[in-house]
Amino acid sequence: MLFQKNVSVVLVALALLLVGSSCSKFQKIIKNEDWKFRYNAAMDYYEKKGDYYRAGILLEDLVPIIRGTPEAEKAQFYWAYCYYKQGQYETSAAEFKKFHDTYNRSKFAEEALYMHCYSLYMSSPPIHLDQSNTITAIDAFQDFINRYPNSAYAQQAAGAITSLRAKLETKAFKNAKLYQQLERYKSAVIAYDNFQKDFPDSRYQEEAAFRKLESQYSLADNSYLDKKRERFNEVVKMYQAFVDKYPKSIFLKQAENIFETTQRQLKNVAATEAAIQKEREKTEKIAQKQ
Repeated sequence: MLFQKNVSVVLVALALLLVGSSCSKFQKIIKNEDWKFRYNAAMDYYEKKGDYYRAGILLEDLVPIIRGTPEAEKAQFYWAYCYYKQGQYETSAAEFKKFHDTYNRSKFAEEALYMHCYSLYMSSPPIHLDQSNTITAIDAFQDFINRYPNSAYAQQAAGAITSLRAKLETKAFKNAKLYQQLERYKSAVIAYDNFQKDFPDSRYQEEAAFRKLESQYSLADNSYLDKKRERFNEVVKMYQAFVDKYPKSIFLKQAENIFETTQRQLKNVAATEAAIQKEREKTEKIAQKQ
């Protein structure tokens, strides 16, 4: 037991010694005044050791001071990759774009612009968060395809656009359903309508059409009398459009129930309006006699 404890202490001590030695060596590289020595060390850390953190530190210092040299192009390209390899995608996106704009004739230019797009793709947030980055990534990929239509990355770029649009599609549909669940029926109808226009090929199209009908009925049912007739008539139009487009829909029975209830509601509205009109006329006659 004592032997095992002593071995553990020795191993920890050796590990600390190695770390200290490594840090000491790296500090000496950083302080070396010969930029070519630091450049070669950065390439070694990047290409042989896969140490993107140390390579990045060296390159960050080197890039501004070696502009115009043969090494500058590769240094800036690798620097962008150092950020990417460490998962700093927004920064790598900016650095890859900067590289492409600076060295647009470089053999790395096409790859740099693609990696700019892909970094934006990787920074696209989960569905429940704001999707501005997702939209930016889609636009960037489309720009890449327009610039390099025959690129080896073109198919991957197209696939990424499809993936990102699917995320926007799901978010838009969930947002519309959330409005409906929160009983904000007018907003839900508008959101479902926008969804149908923005994502015409979506797998949610059929359900969106039904949920819009459902939301329109709830909107009409919860409206003041002066709005009911107009809004229930809109339900009828939506129902007719729904059954024409989806005659075998899994929501057909529910849609028919909404339509039948709407017909009764319209009769009730007409009767109420007639009764109010009759009472108004009666009141006017009494007023005239007085």
